Amino acid sequence: MSKPRRPVLAVIPAYNEAATVADVVRGVIEHAGCDVLVVSDAGSDDTPAQARAAGATVIELPLNLGAWGATQTGMRYAQRHGYGAVVTLDADGQHHPETLPALLAALARGDADVVIGTFAQRLSRAKRFAWWYFRVLTGLPVQDFTSGLRAYDRRAVRTLASREASLLDYQDMGVLMLLNQKGFRLSELETPMSPRKTGMSRVFASWFVVARYMLHTTVLCFARLDVRGRIAQRVAARARAAA
Repeated sequence: MSKPRRPVLAVIPAYNEAATVADVVRGVIEHAGCDVLVVSDAGSDDTPAQARAAGATVIELPLNLGAWGATQTGMRYAQRHGYGAVVTLDADGQHHPETLPALLAALARGDADVVIGTFAQRLSRAKRFAWWYFRVLTGLPVQDFTSGLRAYDRRAVRTLASREASLLDYQDMGVLMLLNQKGFRLSELETPMSPRKTGMSRVFASWFVVARYMLHTTVLCFARLDVRGRIAQRVAARARAAA
């Protein structure tokens, strides 16, 4: 196993982000001073070339794996090469590389195993409703479930690089539920964010998409958290109390 040049790896999943990825890579190198890995998710533009020219190592996936598949590829690369921590951010420019030192400092203090960068002002009415619903359903004390700006310690990286984390699309709720079930401590840090420069949110493009996302994620919550079993236990307990 080769030794990393630096203890932290920045993982940037990218799908056709040639217009912004170079600026993001240069910003990470300038502000965080860490190695950068761009995982190109079988796109059709010159994202890989732009990322390499800016100083990143690039993995080009032969098939489109989606945001989590690309991110997990980066987690496995980090584990294989002995990195002590991973930070993830989007390639579209909405995350500010200058906020990475604050996330890493929060991780280094040891109060949390995963630090999530959040920006409350970006939460639309649809997002606020969805996140309230999932906080009630899962009990996770998280304000923003879909922020891709995160810092993970070595143990969290090992968990997310595992086969167990490959079974479903874990990018949003699943990652956090899996980590919480394994006993990892999650915290959030308020950070600035910019509107995405290109494209739109895959989750909040319309109320129909929001409804579909919530339905799919609710099924995931029931499967991962055994919500039905917990409800049955509560009903049985109430019946015994009333008897």
